[in-house]
Amino acid sequence: MRNHLYSVILAGGSGTRFWPLSRELYPKQLLKVLSDRTLIQETVRRVTPLIPAERVLVVTGAQHAEAVRFQLAGAGVPKANFLVEPIGRNTAPAIGWAAEAIRRRDPEGIILVMPSDHIIAEDGEFIRAVELAVNVAQEKWLVTFGIKPSRPETGYGYIQAQPKRLLQSQDELTALAVARFVEKPDLPTAKRYVRSGKFYWNSGIFLWRADAILEETKKSLPVLYSGLSRLGDLLDTPDQARAVEEFYRDAESISIDYGVLQKARRVAVIPAPFRWSDIGNWRSLEEVADKDQAGNVCIGPILDLGSQGSILYGEQRLVATIGLTDMVVVDTADATLVCPKDRAQDVKRLVELLRERKAPEQLIHRTVQRPWGSYTVFEEGPGYKVKRVTVTPGGRLSLQMHHKRSEHWVVTAGVARVTCDQRVFDLHVNESTAIPLGAAHRLENLGETVLHVIETQCGDYLGEDDIVRLADDYGRSELKP
Repeated sequence: MRNHLYSVILAGGSGTRFWPLSRELYPKQLLKVLSDRTLIQETVRRVTPLIPAERVLVVTGAQHAEAVRFQLAGAGVPKANFLVEPIGRNTAPAIGWAAEAIRRRDPEGIILVMPSDHIIAEDGEFIRAVELAVNVAQEKWLVTFGIKPSRPETGYGYIQAQPKRLLQSQDELTALAVARFVEKPDLPTAKRYVRSGKFYWNSGIFLWRADAILEETKKSLPVLYSGLSRLGDLLDTPDQARAVEEFYRDAESISIDYGVLQKARRVAVIPAPFRWSDIGNWRSLEEVADKDQAGNVCIGPILDLGSQGSILYGEQRLVATIGLTDMVVVDTADATLVCPKDRAQDVKRLVELLRERKAPEQLIHRTVQRPWGSYTVFEEGPGYKVKRVTVTPGGRLSLQMHHKRSEHWVVTAGVARVTCDQRVFDLHVNESTAIPLGAAHRLENLGETVLHVIETQCGDYLGEDDIVRLADDYGRSELKP
């Protein structure tokens, strides 16, 4: 059945409880946490031993689509396999769209649904569990992967398993029938679930036949199913973009768990044999990260004296800690978080306060990755902004213009090829040029080393949406630099 196995990777959401590392425009799946790959890169790498890249579909939102495509540029996922949602409507519409596309491509298609921002520690154990799930799904069971609770967590949904064993592999990995799904419980209830030994955390990882999940969607969410059928009729036609807009305009915002799985009768759970974390908050890193002898998780340039059971994360500069117990310390270039581990869920409330204040620290990092390189905001104030722009060898920004700002560029490393209206010329180290308001301009790097440019912007409005893109190498149509 491997020839009929597909993966759908869900790459939406902002991960507000993982602030300050995650931001609204730079969510968890785009971050490097425990390796030199981002979480979405790790997710694709994890599934490709079973599923070739041409059978991997990625569902993402419009505001993250460019960054997701850029991060997966070398993974071999076809451009047509990126399903871009115009607005987020939770997981049922996203999974339904992907299932409809797969069913029409392959009537026997089986789908492994993977969130893009989870960490799984043992790839071999993961593959073993997926192979068992494929055998169960062939009988039109909807399969979930449950995580044995390590603590009475109130931030996860739970799955209660029946004693009924549906299938067991030769190495005693089992699939059990699901008795019920339970929404996020209060603490006393969560403690009772953990003591019983009959409940598992709902990992959000699923496996099922495309036709099976659509049949259950038809029973439980008939209006959504009708919209999916209309959308399916127009997939791979010139009217697809319009059909997607109309489907999401009318689609109910509902999760696949609540909308379909809780009502279905043939649902199975496989107790996962691998270590897992959705890193929904900083405390959850303990599930998968290595710890020192005192039980601390230390990531980055950390210097600690006598702390215990704490999570310490440093992005760039040295973070020094003394005598902390069960604390979280996270330091990034523009924000630092300090809180007790048992208050890690409350980080979401901090993000809400930042959003109310329209603070940039909620929206984006000082350093922003782009297909051509990156830019870092050093300083900004009324009427001015100072950036460092780095362009990788062979990279170039879009040919663009601004209505409300002028720019001044100074090269600090490398050689810059500059287009400014009809002029095309090179700038070397310690040379500069002015880009007048309204001029069509482009910056590119034809050299073999990284180009560094200090950019000073002046104008009444300096937002990143003051861009008119005239030409672009990366297929971007949105107003982004």
